[in-house]
Amino acid sequence: MNEQDTHHPGSEVAPTPEHGTAVRLDEGHIVGDGGLPERFANPGLPAHVARAADLDEGAARRAEKQVATLFGLSILGTLLFIVFYFAIDLDQTVFIPGIGVTNASNVALGVTLAMGLLGIGFGAVHWAKTLMPDEESVEERHPLRASDESRDRVVAVLAEGGESSQITRRPLIKYTLGGALGLFAVPLVLQVAGSLGPMPQKSLSLTFWNGGPSGPGEEPEFRPLRLMRDPENTPVKAEDVTIGSVFHIMPEGLLPDPETGEGGTKHLLEEKAKAAVILIRLDEEIIESQKQRDWGYQGIVAYSKICTHVGCPVGLYEQQTHHLLCPCHQSTFDVPRDCKVIFGPAKRPLPQLRITVDDEGYLVSAAPFAEAVGPSFWERG
Repeated sequence: MNEQDTHHPGSEVAPTPEHGTAVRLDEGHIVGDGGLPERFANPGLPAHVARAADLDEGAARRAEKQVATLFGLSILGTLLFIVFYFAIDLDQTVFIPGIGVTNASNVALGVTLAMGLLGIGFGAVHWAKTLMPDEESVEERHPLRASDESRDRVVAVLAEGGESSQITRRPLIKYTLGGALGLFAVPLVLQVAGSLGPMPQKSLSLTFWNGGPSGPGEEPEFRPLRLMRDPENTPVKAEDVTIGSVFHIMPEGLLPDPETGEGGTKHLLEEKAKAAVILIRLDEEIIESQKQRDWGYQGIVAYSKICTHVGCPVGLYEQQTHHLLCPCHQSTFDVPRDCKVIFGPAKRPLPQLRITVDDEGYLVSAAPFAEAVGPSFWERG
C-alpha cells in the first residue's frame, strides 16, 4: 500500500513509521489499515448540566444549611464522646437486642466517634456535590518545571477555587467545618493521653506477690503466699524440688481452684504475666552470692520469668551450665551468679523473689520483688 492509496481530499497523512504503514487522521478519528476502529474515538467531555444550587440562590442556601447541619452533627457527636468518656464507667454493661450484653463504654464511644467522623465526611461530600464547581476540564501535558507566569497563574487559580467553592461567601459552612474538624481532634488526644493505662513504672513495681491484686489503683499489703505449680495450681514443698529440677510457679490465690473453679483474680492475664516465676534448686556450693543464698532456701531459688529485654518468658534451663535462656532473642542468664546477663541484648539480671517455708514445709514468699519486673527500658520504681 502506498501514500496515494490512503490519501483523500481534505485529509492529512501521518508520517509513515519505520517498518509500518501510513494511517489517515480524519477529524480526530484514527482510521485505515493499522489504525483504531472509529467506535473507539474519543467522544469528548459530556455537556455540563447545571444544578439547582447553580441556578437558584434559595437552593444554594438550603444546601448550605444542610452541609452545616451535618457538620453540626459531627460537633454534637464529638461533644457526646467527651462526655461519655468521663461519665461511663469502664466496667458498665448494656444489653443490646440481637447482640447481648456488651460493654457500655465501648458502644457509646464507638457510636459517638462514628457520628463525629461521618458528619464531617457526609458534610464534605454534600458540599462538593451541591456547591463546589463540578465542571470537567482537560489540561494538556506540560514540562515538569512550569514558567513563572504559570506558577503565578496557579496561585490565582487556587484563590479563584477558594472563591468558587463559596467558602468565603458561606460563613456558616466555614465556621461549622472549623468547629467539626477542630473538636474531632479532642477524642484522639483523650485516647492517647488517658486510655493507655497506668505508667509502667507503677504497674510493674507491684505484682501479685505483694499480697494480692496489683492492678490500677490497687496497692496490696504484703502477706506470705504459697508457691503454686502452674498450671496444676498445687502448692510446692521444698522436698519436692530436686537439684536440677525446674518448676513454673504462680502465687497462691491467683489462679482459680482446679476442682471447683472458684477463686482467682479478676485481671488474670495481666497479673499472671507479671507474677510468673521460675523455681530452680542448685547445689549450694556453686551459689556465689550471699544475697542469693539468703533469699533462697537450701539452694532453692526463685526468679522472675519475664526477660528484662522485651518481656518474653524465660523458661529454657540448661542443667549442666546452669544457664537460663530466653528463646526470643537468646539473652542468657547465669543462675548461680544472681541471674546476671552473660549473653544477649538484656541489660539487667532477672529479679529474685525471696522465699522460705511455712510450718507445713510448703515454699512461701518471704518478700515481694525488690524491683520492678519486666523490660529494663521502662521507667523503674
